[in-house]
Amino acid sequence: MKRFLVAAAFLGAMSLPVMAIELPAEIAKRGSIKVALVPNYPPMEFRDPATNALSGFDVEFGEAIGRKLGVKIEWQETSFAEFMPSIATRRADAILSGFTDYASRHETATFVDYLRSGPRFFVQQSRAAEFKDAAALCGKKVGASRRTMFPAQIAAWSEKSCGSNPIVFVGTDGSADARTQLRQGRIDAAVQGDETLPYIMDQEPGAYAPVGQTLAQQFTGIALPVKEKALHQAMLEAVDALIADGTYKTLLAKWKLSDNAIEKATINAGQ
Repeated sequence: MKRFLVAAAFLGAMSLPVMAIELPAEIAKRGSIKVALVPNYPPMEFRDPATNALSGFDVEFGEAIGRKLGVKIEWQETSFAEFMPSIATRRADAILSGFTDYASRHETATFVDYLRSGPRFFVQQSRAAEFKDAAALCGKKVGASRRTMFPAQIAAWSEKSCGSNPIVFVGTDGSADARTQLRQGRIDAAVQGDETLPYIMDQEPGAYAPVGQTLAQQFTGIALPVKEKALHQAMLEAVDALIADGTYKTLLAKWKLSDNAIEKATINAGQ
């Protein structure tokens, strides 16, 4: 009798959804979540050069979220400019692509934050001795992607720290372009998210050296349509479940992001 009860309990458990979380009816019926990304931001998301398959922390984290919710993740490649329109028009249910949670974006999207990050200066390793601290960058040319908040954050730091000898900002076409200009000596330093630097430094050993601490603290989040309250809660609970069961910690370690960990998911924590 005991064996029968154990077997019945096991079969009953197998028939239950992975998590008892209510998803929006459309998503539950479809059995999938459409997630937008731009795979050009390693280690967060990129295409593996050997296989051309999607890879990176966000890709593996997203797949783990799908398993927790019992649905498939449908990855949709798009452009950075189309991120917000994609969820506003419901072409996508979510954005999971190294996307920073800023208060200025909260009118269009609600963010479930899963990573702590911040912009950081770095220079060529061969010139590291010239820049023992960030103050040495005052009056120097510093490049960063013009499509991000980095220009404003650099300007704010420069105004606070450099006085009459401000940083000369150079806008670039993304972080890869900033690194190219840095290697060519066209700029003295570059800025990109500190979540990417350990991976980049591993890929190009001896090329770069970080300078100082992050310029500001910010959060990376899963962007969701503002009105989809059930989806907000489902994502929040799924992220917390992955933190609790150790999956989150394992993925962070794999992608050299352990220093960017959070203890609990938050909603719209970005400033």
